[in-house]
Amino acid sequence: MKAYTKGIKIASRQDCIEKSDLIISLQPLSNEEIGMMKNGSTLLGLMNPFSNLSLLTLCAEKNINLVSMEFIPRITRAQKMDVLSSQANLAGYAAVLESASLLSTALPMMMTAAGTLKPARVFVIGVGVAGLQAIATAKRLGARVEAFDTRDVVEEQVKSLGAKFVKIDLGETGQTDQGYAKELTPEQIEKQKELQSLVCKSIRYCYNNRRSICRPAPRIIDNKTIEKMKPGSVIFDMAVETGGNVEGSIQDEVVINNGVKILGVSNLASRVSGHASLALSNNFNHWICDFYNKENNEINFDFEDDIIKSSVLVYKGKIMNERFQ
Repeated sequence: MKAYTKGIKIASRQDCIEKSDLIISLQPLSNEEIGMMKNGSTLLGLMNPFSNLSLLTLCAEKNINLVSMEFIPRITRAQKMDVLSSQANLAGYAAVLESASLLSTALPMMMTAAGTLKPARVFVIGVGVAGLQAIATAKRLGARVEAFDTRDVVEEQVKSLGAKFVKIDLGETGQTDQGYAKELTPEQIEKQKELQSLVCKSIRYCYNNRRSICRPAPRIIDNKTIEKMKPGSVIFDMAVETGGNVEGSIQDEVVINNGVKILGVSNLASRVSGHASLALSNNFNHWICDFYNKENNEINFDFEDDIIKSSVLVYKGKIMNERFQ
């Protein structure tokens, strides 16, 4: 503990909130705590604003600057501040380990005196940061990995990790200017479910990662697909906190449907909390250091800067981000 508290003054939570010019928080503060903050102070952290719209209004009323790290833009200069990527990377790793413990088979191929044991087949749906780490981790553990994403541009990344890219023709798809997959139409989602169910019939572990910070997660694995899977298989639903990609998934519970185990874990990166904390603190530190002005001892809120423009939701009593105006 001494290594973490050297040179730091220990104070109560209330004192910290009432006296601080800058508060860093992993979660939104309560309305009562917002009311305790200093006029003109800044709240920085993971704010989940689409589920906490009242937080923006209250911060504006109390003249509190609100910075949501979920809105760091996907540009080269901001990569060091990207909390979603740093935590998703660890979450992808943890998801494979959590699922492996529930499988009825081993992941790698084993050649034994009792015979050859075939490697488990893993299907990763959604090849973002978390999906790529899930692929890499499953491959390191010896599984046979296949992956699908609506963005054809990730095919090369999948193959570079030694996995097979599954091609499903959904018509016109693509990605946003920040690299996220564009939202599918209801017709495209139904077609995706139908065609990927053919892959799910023969796999042992299915990993789903179609998340969104601004809308409920799309339901892309339904009971029809689950019924086709082998008993003893595992489905990991990484989007369980935002509604879930998998029909019947329940947060922090293992649900058994037709012999298939369905798992969804909240705050997944906390399974490797040491590295998650290190990465997150570095993300926060980089944002502060980039915009802290030593001359006047305050943060430089320059709205000509893309990072400030995107991540600062409330400033000097005004809601700044156009998505919430």
